[in-house]
Amino acid sequence: MLANIAAYLLHLPASRWLGPEGYGAFAALLSAQLLVAVPSLALQAVVARELVRGVPSETLRSLGRRVALLVALVAALAVVPVSLLLDTPVLATAAALVPGPVLCLLATEQGLLQGAERFRALGAVLALAGAGKVVPAVGVLAAGGGVGTALAAGAVGVAAAWLVAGRIVAAGASFAVSSGSSDSSAFLSREAGPLSPGPSSPGVAAVLAAGQVQLVMMALTSVDLLLARALLSPEDAGRYALGAVAAKAAFWLPQAVGTVLYPRMADPAGHRGAVRSAVGVLLGIGAVVVLGAAVAAPLVPVLVGADYQPVAGLLWAFAALGVVLSVLQAFLLATIATNRTVEAGVAWCGLALTAVVVWFAPRDVTGVLGATLVVVLVTTVVAGWRALRVRPA
Repeated sequence: MLANIAAYLLHLPASRWLGPEGYGAFAALLSAQLLVAVPSLALQAVVARELVRGVPSETLRSLGRRVALLVALVAALAVVPVSLLLDTPVLATAAALVPGPVLCLLATEQGLLQGAERFRALGAVLALAGAGKVVPAVGVLAAGGGVGTALAAGAVGVAAAWLVAGRIVAAGASFAVSSGSSDSSAFLSREAGPLSPGPSSPGVAAVLAAGQVQLVMMALTSVDLLLARALLSPEDAGRYALGAVAAKAAFWLPQAVGTVLYPRMADPAGHRGAVRSAVGVLLGIGAVVVLGAAVAAPLVPVLVGADYQPVAGLLWAFAALGVVLSVLQAFLLATIATNRTVEAGVAWCGLALTAVVVWFAPRDVTGVLGATLVVVLVTTVVAGWRALRVRPA
């Protein structure tokens, strides 16, 4: 929660100090950064799952390094195409994509903490990573720096968080070695792996299988913003980017719901109940967020300037889009937990349909938002029907 709140507080000073046009480029590059960070999300889930199954931590770190190398290669090749697509400077685009491989290394450590059930340490690392990404960027913006410099400062902060996370994981392992409690024994059984031959080591393919689910989810949370950048005027694209902050806040803030219920989703006996519980909690939180967005709408021009006044009345609709996306994510998380990642095909179809419908929608903020909300809602209903209909093996 702290990490996500920090991430979205970044948008307040950025929108004011950069202006609508500069902020539109900044927000678009942050969305591109989310896409290149998708493998790290999948990697954490795979590392946590495999650690519980008994795979040694060093084997999982090796997997993390291989995935990070692959992401580094893809990010390097993507810099110029993304720069052309978003009409942003090459150096600023590179600064946005550089954190991708570092996030994979950080996700490996987070997966080790999650698999060992060291949730207090995991929470500290997540908060540290959020602060490391946001605080340096805000400092650069406050000093008058531009988009590329702020993104580069955030990349340095993420690298620092990774180094600290490695020390936290190592410190926990050292404490477990020196302790004779049963809890320490349970931790060591996960951290070091079985003494007898255990499960085969996971490969990059396991991360890719989970990654395509995470990829389509991240793409669905960003496709409207990227299309708005391409189809709308620079001023309207900047206004849409500010409205999208409410959508992404509603999407990201309740992430702990999935973290807690993920193991129950993997249990055939508790699968449906866990999915229903997740949806119920997400809808409850979402109702509060939508109401809060509607109440806070008059403050938008006061906080970020009169240039954003046209989007204030739509803030509640942006928040509703984020709520629907959070429910869709719960359904897709269930496919990873039960190893039925082929079910993500529904979301891929929804992504393609979103792009088509938005392309033919009226080219203004309301048209792009309305088209996206309708298609995402239909996709979520279909995905939910399939998630609740099929019982995991």
